[in-house]
Amino acid sequence: MRTAALSLAIAATSATVASAADKITIIVGGMEKQIYLPAVLTQQLGYFKDQGLDVELLNSRAGVEAENELLAGAVQGVVGFYDHTVDLQSKGKYIQSIVQFSQAPGEVELVSAKHPEIKSPADFKGATLGVTGLGSSTDFLTQYLAVRSGLKPGDYTLLPVGAGNTFIAAVKQDQIQAGMTTEPTIAKLLKTGEASILVDMRTPEKTKEALGGDYPAASFYVQSSWLEGHKDEAQKLANAFVKTMKFIATHSAEEIADKMPKDYYAGNRDLYVQGLAGGKAMFTPDGRMPADGPPTVLKVLSTFSKSLQGKQIDLSKTYTTEFVDAAK
Repeated sequence: MRTAALSLAIAATSATVASAADKITIIVGGMEKQIYLPAVLTQQLGYFKDQGLDVELLNSRAGVEAENELLAGAVQGVVGFYDHTVDLQSKGKYIQSIVQFSQAPGEVELVSAKHPEIKSPADFKGATLGVTGLGSSTDFLTQYLAVRSGLKPGDYTLLPVGAGNTFIAAVKQDQIQAGMTTEPTIAKLLKTGEASILVDMRTPEKTKEALGGDYPAASFYVQSSWLEGHKDEAQKLANAFVKTMKFIATHSAEEIADKMPKDYYAGNRDLYVQGLAGGKAMFTPDGRMPADGPPTVLKVLSTFSKSLQGKQIDLSKTYTTEFVDAAK
């Protein structure tokens, strides 16, 4: 009996050590945003636990804040936009997307109902434009739309207003005349009539119209240096996330919404489901990077980014399909 008890104690200790070793902290650039839904959904479905992982999800206001936490070593991974991997390589820092959640940004440029004179990005001159954060992907995309329409950086002002209620308040108070945001914020402003859609990038088709190709956006990325020493954990994370992407592809917006925490509905489940149904096509069915996606991202960023000018970017170092290919 003593031997059996000792064996059980050793087994329990080993399990605790294994669990502690497998703890992963992931920061999300806005957990309430539907573009980053796969992170919370994976946790809700129990897929992290199925892989023997103890995953903690942290929330941040914008992808650029999440990126900074990753570079500081405070977290192991980020759920944010793929374009940060390209931007950071131009600055000598290497991160890689290992699971690609979406092939379209899921973003919309909204224009305030108070400013019907803004009929296209060419009319941004003199306007204050809302973004989640300076250096964020909404910042990148807004600058691209403006520069492509013939404007210069000094022709407009970018104001970080976050998403959700802070974005809505900025529209109501006329702090911003237009701005880029995601669901469920889009649906709430459209319902009240306080804003209308100027540029829609919620589906691959509309994204190609706006940006000229697939734009891989929401992804799970890590530092390349961390990846080299943690391939087992990376594979387990990929296994969990790929299973989630297949769940999204094979279930309705209502079925997906049923799995999410109720406070993510922002007070209106019907609007949440409506927004998800309209934008579900942005998600990849298997976590795979679209083949023409990275060149499109590089083209978009190179249009306005001074840090990319004169730089050779190795796109093969910004993502890997190794773990998605091996996912079970």
